[in-house]
Amino acid sequence: MIDLYYWPTPNGWKISIALEEMALKYETHLVNIGAGDQFKPEFLKISPNNRMPAIVDHEGPDGAPVSVFESGAILQYLARKTGQFYGATEREKIAVDEWLFWQVGGLGPMAGQAHHFLKYAPSMDPPNDLPYAKDRYRTETGRLYGVMDKRLAENRYLAGDFYSIADMAAWGWASLWEGQQQTLDDKPNLKRWLDELAARPAVQAGRAVAADSRNDLSKDREAQSRLFKR
Repeated sequence: MIDLYYWPTPNGWKISIALEEMALKYETHLVNIGAGDQFKPEFLKISPNNRMPAIVDHEGPDGAPVSVFESGAILQYLARKTGQFYGATEREKIAVDEWLFWQVGGLGPMAGQAHHFLKYAPSMDPPNDLPYAKDRYRTETGRLYGVMDKRLAENRYLAGDFYSIADMAAWGWASLWEGQQQTLDDKPNLKRWLDELAARPAVQAGRAVAADSRNDLSKDREAQSRLFKR
């Protein structure tokens, strides 16, 4: 059994989707980031950067429990543990790592900032409606989706012709393209990929975990203070 410390966000979805795809048994422990659960001492022992997701695998290396934080590290760990979704050759594994780190270091942070400055910052008290920041992150997110679309014009999935943890990492953020004020009209390959992954039963199941707990932070002043002012 794996303990999943989770909240229904794109980063959380990465791991719930992976666990479903890999058919691993897991128990979900909700970390309500709007309520400040990520700052509780017991959670910080698992995730010292006060960010979810995190996992505890009670059958870790040598049969001993292990905790893992950071979504990319968790995906790599689970892929190694199960021998799934990481490619069959060293070249395939290199491609998976490239696109996984592309998501972790690029798409996730840029799309997250786009969400923040386009949706949340203008609704804060006092409002922070910053045209430069909005344009900066909207434009960079669009550039990254252009990179993704070109890659998917030549490959069915991000790492090649096989579905991998790199796809699981990117799908959640890319699925929210409308909130980042993007368009798919000029990105047919990205649209095809989004639709194909959205049809996978494990992606649907992973996305559905605690979906009713997801709330609109643009209207929750207390949650904004906990998330954006600490």
